[in-house]
Amino acid sequence: MLRLPPFEYYAPKSAAQAAKMLAEFGPEALLVAGGTDVYPKMKRYQFQPKALISLKQIKRLSGILGSNSKGFVLKSGTTLTEVASHSSLSKAYPGLAKAAGVVSTPILRNMGTIGGNLCLDTRCNYYDQTHHWRKSISWCMKAPGAKGVLFKPSATRDESIPCRVAPGGDRCWAVSSTDTAPVMVALGAQVVLVSAKGERVIPAKQLYCDDGIRYVTKRPDEILTEIHLPPADGIKTTYLKLRRRGSFDFPVLGVAVALKQAEDKTITDCKIVLGGIASYPVEFEQAEKMLIGQKPTLELIEHVAQTVFGPARPMDNTDYQIYYRKRMAPVYVKRALLELTS
Repeated sequence: MLRLPPFEYYAPKSAAQAAKMLAEFGPEALLVAGGTDVYPKMKRYQFQPKALISLKQIKRLSGILGSNSKGFVLKSGTTLTEVASHSSLSKAYPGLAKAAGVVSTPILRNMGTIGGNLCLDTRCNYYDQTHHWRKSISWCMKAPGAKGVLFKPSATRDESIPCRVAPGGDRCWAVSSTDTAPVMVALGAQVVLVSAKGERVIPAKQLYCDDGIRYVTKRPDEILTEIHLPPADGIKTTYLKLRRRGSFDFPVLGVAVALKQAEDKTITDCKIVLGGIASYPVEFEQAEKMLIGQKPTLELIEHVAQTVFGPARPMDNTDYQIYYRKRMAPVYVKRALLELTS
C-alpha cells in the first residue's frame, strides 16, 4: 500500500486567506481541490509538501454563472460532473461538456474540479511511476534530487540529470494531459489568477508553456479562481479523445475544434487545438486559415486534416506507439470537422 507522506493540512474559508497562506509558506505549500491527481502523486513521493492548502471549504469557488448570450463564469472548484451535466453550459459549449465528461471515471469526476484539470501536472511514463521504480533507474529531469520530488519552479536545473525520453536534450518533454484545456483555448476563454499581491486575467492560451516542468505561467503563489467563457454566439464545438480504455485513461490525443459558419455555410472563424502531443495544448493556425472563408467540402476537410500530420510530433512517453498517435491526429481532426459541418 502506498501511503501519503506527512504534511500539515489547512482549510481556508476564502480565496484571499488561501492566497495569504501560499505567500507565507512559499514553495513548501501545495494547493489541493478535488485531489484526484495530487494525492496519488503525493503517494508516489512526486509531491512532498509541508503544507497542503485545501480549497474545498471555499464556497465562492464553486458554481456556474451566466447564459448563452452573455457568456459563462465557471468557478474553479466546480466539479467536472457539474460542468459536464449543466444543461445551459452543455447546450452553449457541447465540446466543453464532452471534454469534462470523458475525464477519468464518474467517481473521480465527482471529486475532480475544472480548475484542477486545467492546471493538471504534465505526465510521462518515466515520471508517473512509484518512488521505488523511479529510484531503480535513477531520477529524471522533472523529478531530480535525492528523493525524486518535483522540480521546484524557482530552482536551477541540474544539468547532469537527463530527460529519460530525450536524454540528449535540454528540456523536459512530459505531456499535457488535460482534457478541458484544449477546448478552453479553442473557445478563447480567460482565466482569473489571484494572489496576495492582487488579481490578473489572462487568455487560457497564455496559461500554458511548451515545457514539461514549467508547464503553466501561473505563479506558485497564485490560485486559479474563475474561468470566463465568451458568449456562444453560434460557436459550434466538439472534443474527441484517443485512449486505450473507454474510461479512466488520460488522453494520448485530444482534439478540440470550435468554429462558426455564416448562413451560406461559409466558415467565418475556426480554432483547432490538440492536446496529448506536447507539453501544452497546440493550436494549428495553418489548418485554421485554410478553412476560414471557405465552404466545407469533404475534399477540403481531408486536406486540412492532413496538414496537422507534420507539425504533430508526439514523444515516446505515453501509451501507444509514436507513429500510431501521429497518424491518428489527422483522423481525429477530420472526424471533428465533419461532426461540426455536416
